[in-house]
Amino acid sequence: MEFGQFFNKQFTYALVGATIDKTKYGYIVLKNLAEAGFKVVGVNPKYKEIDNIPCYPALELISPKPEVVVFVVPPAVGLGMLDQIKQLGINKVWFQPGAESDEVREKIKNLGLSGVVDGSCIMVCHPRFN
Repeated sequence: MEFGQFFNKQFTYALVGATIDKTKYGYIVLKNLAEAGFKVVGVNPKYKEIDNIPCYPALELISPKPEVVVFVVPPAVGLGMLDQIKQLGINKVWFQPGAESDEVREKIKNLGLSGVVDGSCIMVCHPRFN
């Protein structure tokens, strides 16, 4: 998988599992992408914003539609969202370490999505493409 296709500062990134808990990757990744100059929004029905970053209860409510969805949730949650992602016309999905599974890999392949599910962290990979 070519990581470079996931990085473009014109893209909007939706982080599923965004949180206000500063010790969790749902917060760390959200802030890291924002501070690196990427347009990022959170996805979590508990919050309207996190540190001035907009947060939405569901992917379909984000406008404009994100180009990349990043998952920082248990694999079952991400797996359950893949059909919706396909229906929304979003092609790029990134599963952070711990969010991936064999079932996620198989569904990404079957839906024809571009997916990074090999345990690579977006925070480690993105600086190379700034």
